[in-house]
Amino acid sequence: MEKITSAEQFGSIISQDIEVMIKFFADWCPDCTRMNLFIGDILEEYNQYKWYEINKDEFPEIAENYQVMGIPSILIFKNGEKLGHLHSANAKSPEQVQEFLSEKLA
Repeated sequence: MEKITSAEQFGSIISQDIEVMIKFFADWCPDCTRMNLFIGDILEEYNQYKWYEINKDEFPEIAENYQVMGIPSILIFKNGEKLGHLHSANAKSPEQVQEFLSEKLA
């Protein structure tokens, strides 16, 4: 998963004409650490998509702009439009993440 390091990079990534997944996280977040334990298998299963991660604390304005209140959150973008948002409360297990992806990417 490639780390987003600038607002410009974020903008160009979400503007692509393919679905891209962006995981919002923070270094201090225990649920983010837990997600890291199982996200690798999900990345393999959905390897036809590009995956990125962005630290919510480093880019609070981006998180606020896209209503990322809790972390970890996974957002799906295409052509600059948010197509899906898996909120932190529903992102605690591999099953929840896979269910969200299969719904939004079908």
